[in-house]
Amino acid sequence: MDALQQLIDIVHQLRDPVTGCEWDRKQTFASLKNYTLEESYELLDAIDRKDNDELKKELGDLLFHILFYADLAKTADMFTFEDICQAAANKLVTRHPHIFKQAESTAKPNWELLKQQERNQKAQYSLLDDIPTAMPALMRAEKIQKRCAAVGFDWAEVAPVLDKVKEELTEVTAELAEIPNNHARIDEEIGDLLFATVNLARHLKINPELCLQRANQKFERRFREVEERIQAKNISLQQATTDEMELEWQMVKWQEKQSELI
Repeated sequence: MDALQQLIDIVHQLRDPVTGCEWDRKQTFASLKNYTLEESYELLDAIDRKDNDELKKELGDLLFHILFYADLAKTADMFTFEDICQAAANKLVTRHPHIFKQAESTAKPNWELLKQQERNQKAQYSLLDDIPTAMPALMRAEKIQKRCAAVGFDWAEVAPVLDKVKEELTEVTAELAEIPNNHARIDEEIGDLLFATVNLARHLKINPELCLQRANQKFERRFREVEERIQAKNISLQQATTDEMELEWQMVKWQEKQSELI
């Protein structure tokens, strides 16, 4: 049996209203959202770890979710898995006229112009209309900035982008100096600082989401080493002073730099 068809049949059987799995039968588009997001991150983790066997499994899990959504839609007479495939094929052909010979010119297409034409057809007139609100905040900030940059609302050089980061940091500092602190204003200014930092990363061709993931991994790796060094002294983290932990942190950083020089 074709593997894809086998998986489609399995999903349908799991959702059978009489003989299917109780958990699968009660799932909806909304209830699956967090599970799908979790599977997506597990896929990215497998890619980062270069674990090909796990990558295969995670791609399968994500495909299972797509087929599950398709079966939900088919049951509700909304659309089918074939419709999903056809929509994807149509979009790829439309966005690659230079590849599929739909245009006389062989020049690369203006992506945002093509997308804007699609939005107009769907009565979406803003560049920002179809950016999902459920995206992780860093990814959504970058997406918003790319959309605006595509129509010229952007700085041409990095220097003013960096100046904007410094300006936002200054505004955070000013709010912190206010007595009493206005937490709503501090929240807003830190948000502006994060948005400006994402913009700096974008200008430097750095993916902010992946960049922060790497920063998280680096901090976690170093903190685990600090834990080991503290425990080697037969004291717990709760017993260790801030100065003791900071000393071990600096030692871990120094050792990493020495290893890089070898």
